[in-house]
Amino acid sequence: MWKPPQRIRHQTSTAPWPSAEAAQRSRLFSPIEAGRLSLRERSWVPAMVPWRATDDGEVTDDVVDWYRRFAEGKPGAIVVEATGVRDVPSGPLLRIGHDRYVPGLARIVEAVREASGGQTRLFIQIIDFLAIRRRPEREKFLRRFLTITGALRDAVDAASDDEAREILVAMNDDELSALLGARDYENLTRGFRERVTDMDQPHIRDLPRTLPAIFADAARRAEAAGFDGVELHYAHAYTMASFLSALNTREDGYGGARANRLRLPLETFRAVRDAVGENFVVGCRMLSEDCIDGGSTVDDAAFFASEFARAGIDFISLSRGGKFEDALAPKPGEAIYPYTGPSGYECMPQIISDEFGPFGRNAGAAHKIRAAIRASGCATPIVVAGGVHHFAQAEKLLDDGAADIIGFARQALADPDWFEKVRRGRGAEVNTCKYSNYCEGLDQKHKMVTCQLWDRAELDEPDVKLAPDGKRRTLAPRWNTN
Repeated sequence: MWKPPQRIRHQTSTAPWPSAEAAQRSRLFSPIEAGRLSLRERSWVPAMVPWRATDDGEVTDDVVDWYRRFAEGKPGAIVVEATGVRDVPSGPLLRIGHDRYVPGLARIVEAVREASGGQTRLFIQIIDFLAIRRRPEREKFLRRFLTITGALRDAVDAASDDEAREILVAMNDDELSALLGARDYENLTRGFRERVTDMDQPHIRDLPRTLPAIFADAARRAEAAGFDGVELHYAHAYTMASFLSALNTREDGYGGARANRLRLPLETFRAVRDAVGENFVVGCRMLSEDCIDGGSTVDDAAFFASEFARAGIDFISLSRGGKFEDALAPKPGEAIYPYTGPSGYECMPQIISDEFGPFGRNAGAAHKIRAAIRASGCATPIVVAGGVHHFAQAEKLLDDGAADIIGFARQALADPDWFEKVRRGRGAEVNTCKYSNYCEGLDQKHKMVTCQLWDRAELDEPDVKLAPDGKRRTLAPRWNTN
């Protein structure tokens, strides 16, 4: 994982916690009514992938238990993890690309309703992603997978393709970098990755034609499963965010200028809105900044968000960074992970940071984006996350006009009872996230995600379920309220 070179260790907040009466009077625990979006309080658990589904994308008991545990804290809303809209293999990631997934997803809805007493709204994040492959072994790539062109054969003065391959195998990386095309060298050193700009590929050219209906079908299934709404995943390293990015240079009317880059995400939103009922919530998760060279800026994001708001989107949840372009090169046999570079750090900063620190890195950009939406005449709610672990931080974001709703991701993982503890005036009992990104390390390896604050605790409790490695509990111990 990339870390800022300054290596400054920061501290989590030591502000006093509110009494139950003060919490009840706070903005965080006040309701919000904004069009279709109605929450009893302004707390939000963003989507986090826990790697608990089957390899076929089916809901398991572990998935149901995961969301039930968050619901016991009764946050205002929970967003179910990124769930694939296509019915294609994607490992232990939830899918919603076929009607057969609806009954399993309905189990999550039922569990959350029961555990929260119907107080927590439940949304599901729906995502599309392009193909990515593991970094190949060097010799295997050069001997089997690299296309040998006539120009390449001539460049190494080889009489045949086989001879050219042997010459290439004998070269060092600097020589290969100078000789191979940029894309071939990337495929060798980082693994193959599709881009929305691969216009030589028919299925990539056709994305504007195919994706709106695919997302619309997924949203219909979410509604059938009983969810309160969907969150369109327009963030990080995935298809829709790649269309929004300034790196999108497509020349078919879906790339280049801001309005063109916005076109497919907006068409997809409209297709989803038309496919679901009038009261069904449709929002999106998008980036406040790409945080990479040549990527989209906060000005781009303010434009996109204002246009989404004018189109009638029900909420906008802001994240930042998390891109493939600056991710660290994976080891052979592993896939590139978009949260290992500087932009990934912006998405999930750690306690050891730069001068700015890991808390509130998205606040300034969020304030500009929310102000732009308000200037456009819209009141679309903005969800802001990023290192929020204390009540005082949340209240400040709300008071400063950076946010309407506060997202607690890693902190909710560290303590699913955070919301109930603070509501009752017992914030001193909160297990505060260490921001070591232990959980991120598990996510990168597609291992069942847990938190180091509790995954080795009370392992001898009755009925404790263990992760596949047999060493970690899968859920946080329940809070003893006595």
